[in-house]
Amino acid sequence: MLRLWGRLSSINVRKVVWAAQELGLAFQRTDAGGQFGIVREPHYLGLNPNGLVPLLEDDGFVLWESNAIVRYLCARHAAGTLYPEDLPARFVAEQWMDWQQTTLNPAGRNAFVQWIRTPAAQRDAALIAQSVAATEPLLALLDARLAQQPFIAGEHFTMADIPVGCEVHRWRGLPQEQPALAHLERWYQSLLARPGARGVLDRPLS
Repeated sequence: MLRLWGRLSSINVRKVVWAAQELGLAFQRTDAGGQFGIVREPHYLGLNPNGLVPLLEDDGFVLWESNAIVRYLCARHAAGTLYPEDLPARFVAEQWMDWQQTTLNPAGRNAFVQWIRTPAAQRDAALIAQSVAATEPLLALLDARLAQQPFIAGEHFTMADIPVGCEVHRWRGLPQEQPALAHLERWYQSLLARPGARGVLDRPLS
């Protein structure tokens, strides 16, 4: 059985949980990080010297970094579907997964931290405004992409939709005005309807 360490309040852990559920894999998840600790313990640091979550163990094979874990699970259990076999299609999916981690996530981080993890009296409106200004053009870019096709990488749901979907879920959960983006909305509603996304995209932010 797969073993996964990480708390569900982490967007990166949610990606892996969704991927495993999408693939119908049995897994054992242990809360770790944040208030649960564990990640600074010697045993855990021996597995992941970064002291972060998620961490996956699969029959003795250990892997960290959320998008890498999603890729691994999809390559092992869904080659040709969630993990495209055609190289151009695969690397389009890889491209958007990297974009989520390196571009969309950093843009939205300050708004999330201020709205969800900062007491109201201590919130910095300027940080929220900066984050909104950085994120909304990226959502418009994503909306334009989804105007051309049903899913991030093409006609079918792939591994690319999981991290981007988790990021959009986090942004949409913030108590602020959201831009009207019809193609993004259509795509997001299709993700919500997937059984594998239950317990992930319907989970409140924390």
